[in-house]
Amino acid sequence: MSKAKRTKLIRIGNSRGIRIPKPIIEQSELTDEVELVVKGNQVILSSVNHPRQGWGQAFREMAENYDDELLEIRSSNLHSDWDEDEWTW
Repeated sequence: MSKAKRTKLIRIGNSRGIRIPKPIIEQSELTDEVELVVKGNQVILSSVNHPRQGWGQAFREMAENYDDELLEIRSSNLHSDWDEDEWTW
């Protein structure tokens, strides 16, 4: 765990803010958008998680490599009476 750093709250209009030193921004991979979470008397600042970031490029590469084929094979012997009776197709 890294050593704690102290800073002062600065007035920004009717709000308050802090200045984050460049090395901390780089180490924590912060961008222009951050996420704030309050837990008890702590404010946790973290990078915004983009769960689908890069998916478009990954799908393009899959298509170029012909890796985007459907894996599920439909066959009449894979379906049971339950599939036909219980589900509305």
